[in-house]
Amino acid sequence: MTRKVAVATLGCKLNFAESSAIAQQFVRNGFAEVSPLSSGVDVYVVNTCTVTEHSDKKCRNIIRRLHKVNPDAIIAVTGCYATLKKEEIEAIEGVSFVLEQDRKGSVYARCAELLEGSPCGISSAEHIFPAISYGERTRSFLKVQDGCNYFCTYCAIPYARGRSRSVPVETLIRQATEIAQKGVKEIVLTGVNIGDYDGGLLPVLQALDKVDGIARYRISSIEPNLLTDEMIDWIASGTKFQPHFHIPLQSGCDSVLKRMHRRYDTALFASKIEYIRKNMGDVFFGIDVIAGFPGETEGEFESELGFLKEIRPAFLHIFPYSRRKGTLADKMDGHLPSLLIGNSVDSSSHFCERNLPSGLVPSASSCMPARTLSSAFITRISSLPIFSGTTAIGRNRAFSSSFWTGSACARNRLKCISARPRAAFTRLR
Repeated sequence: MTRKVAVATLGCKLNFAESSAIAQQFVRNGFAEVSPLSSGVDVYVVNTCTVTEHSDKKCRNIIRRLHKVNPDAIIAVTGCYATLKKEEIEAIEGVSFVLEQDRKGSVYARCAELLEGSPCGISSAEHIFPAISYGERTRSFLKVQDGCNYFCTYCAIPYARGRSRSVPVETLIRQATEIAQKGVKEIVLTGVNIGDYDGGLLPVLQALDKVDGIARYRISSIEPNLLTDEMIDWIASGTKFQPHFHIPLQSGCDSVLKRMHRRYDTALFASKIEYIRKNMGDVFFGIDVIAGFPGETEGEFESELGFLKEIRPAFLHIFPYSRRKGTLADKMDGHLPSLLIGNSVDSSSHFCERNLPSGLVPSASSCMPARTLSSAFITRISSLPIFSGTTAIGRNRAFSSSFWTGSACARNRLKCISARPRAAFTRLR
């Protein structure tokens, strides 16, 4: 009888790519990959996230839920939360074993040991675990880098994933070629701090751009100080890389950025946005901000709102600050009550609704990011929309799903009423 494996993924695109690579190891060894809620699952793999306290809670809840569905299954837990709080997870009923982030590549081997009752002979994981996603999407995620050397004061990820290290460009070209051979036309480059690629990111982008069969690339996220003018000029020159940027801001106030140990100020961020718009025209900008950072004053908060109005992002994640044990921010004075942090998130969301042209109303809360999207960046349609009455569904130039209104015969004179990037925070594969 064919054994079954199910993978539950929480968090970022990088985790999703790594989960897919783990699932492929099982499939190559005769397993069938199924939904986590399927019956008769032999192995569950939970790939965890620890970016916020809410992420930790979701991980625990999913583990308990899977154990309740199938008490006899192996539950293997890995990822960032598993690295920072291994003993806490091991205490959850049903967990078979926990592997830290740097041993993620050994999940299948450890499960095989338990199923077969004999050691697999693997003593250590790879220095960096290459990963690509296949299967259920029209795009693939390609891991190019892991770890981070920045140690921003609020962030626990460097402690979970370690120092920055890069997948060799030869491996990336081979993986991109494999993706193209499967008929996938779009690749999203993922990593913890992609711009910190060893030897520079631009040569990697230029090499990938030459891979036949791939029509589009996106960079999932890049630090503003690492997005160089040379890189922008090259992308704008007519490459497969889309005018689609996710650039984390975290705060629109210089004094808060300094306390966060971010490596830029608002002047650099604004100049980078201006330079990209000048050279590329219609560009999609998604940014992150953290509301309620320790010591944040009302004046700093107002300064941030003013900066958001100035730079006019297309898509905004507003994250409530989450206290992470072991980070420098955890030891700072001036931690705000959760109610005030929630109020900051709500105020930011309402400000964006009033001041940024938006087709997507955010649903703010104290535990999940609020999301708002400006339609101002859209000036034309790149793909023919599907019409239903006077409404059309298509894609804009940055290839985000868009909702349009207008006449079917006036394709280039449609008015965008909403645009939605495809994003998910928890994926049960």
